[in-house]
Amino acid sequence: MCYLDSQPLQSIGTLHEVWSNLIHILTAFVLTAIVGWETEREAHSAGIRTFPIVGMASCGYLLLLGDHPDVSAQSRVLQGLITGIGFVGGGAILKEGVSVRGTATAASVWNAGVIGAAVALDHYGIAITLTVLNLFTLWALLPLKQWLDRREERESDHPQ
Repeated sequence: MCYLDSQPLQSIGTLHEVWSNLIHILTAFVLTAIVGWETEREAHSAGIRTFPIVGMASCGYLLLLGDHPDVSAQSRVLQGLITGIGFVGGGAILKEGVSVRGTATAASVWNAGVIGAAVALDHYGIAITLTVLNLFTLWALLPLKQWLDRREERESDHPQ
């Protein structure tokens, strides 16, 4: 029996398809790992492991469709991803008394899914832009958030 002619090998795809999928998934991994590293560095509940897995999974789900001519199939997969990743991100949100923490981490998890989807659909510009802006938001806007939190704390300690 010739294994090269068997059905299981045909389902693997051509060497070009294998390399193309590998490049897509690795690109999603790298872009989302960068964001995950930043959230891990800030000691949040999701980080260096969660973000790349979400990005790769989102990329993988859309790659499974291949060149499926039915646009509604792609739309249904995207709808499922949006819902599922929202659920994963919800796990990063913590309520402590009257304060809520982890919403930026949850939003970043959601963004990691979009990054993976953009890579799968060959929208590398969108994926890179989302990565850069996510990092900018976490780095550059953190001092502003801390200043606003301190201001709110001072106002609640000394009501006028």
